Amino acid sequence: MTKIVVGVTGASGSVYAVRLLQQLQQRSEVETHLIVTRAGEKTLYQETGLKINDLKEMANQWHSIEEIGASIASGSYLADGMVVAPCSINTLSAIACGLTSNLLIRAADVTLKERRRLILMVRESPLHLGHLRSMVAVAEIGAIVAPPLPAFYNKPQTIEEAVDQSVLRILDLLGLPESGAKRWHGC
Repeated sequence: MTKIVVGVTGASGSVYAVRLLQQLQQRSEVETHLIVTRAGEKTLYQETGLKINDLKEMANQWHSIEEIGASIASGSYLADGMVVAPCSINTLSAIACGLTSNLLIRAADVTLKERRRLILMVRESPLHLGHLRSMVAVAEIGAIVAPPLPAFYNKPQTIEEAVDQSVLRILDLLGLPESGAKRWHGC
């Protein structure tokens, strides 16, 4: 069983978390653990009309942001990787500094210290030097900074297609490629 932790923050782009959880839910070999910040709950509702219970139903397990003693807060729990989708600059900065004041950033810290894959779908633009330095810091300690940027070689016709392309790239990074994904084959 592949165990993936999904963190959701208050950055714009909660649709990425929804689509990622939907994709992972279709795979019987994947177990998902969900953590959502308070700001993430608000943004989810503002952007999608979904409530936290809707998101909880898409995950195998849900953990409260305050549940610092959860299984995923320990390196002895063998999670295979973690995605923060979307990832706020606040969360990125906390991870970069090694802060562990809530379960989401504690789980990210554990993921890094155990040398497991941590993928941060950072959502901010434009970026100032402090943002960029935080991105460099997390990359230096092992995280993958993967902003959800649309690719246009697929000629997406809808927002959903553009979102799916970013989510499929995340699945690739997790080692869970989607066989039907449109891929670049050269000119």
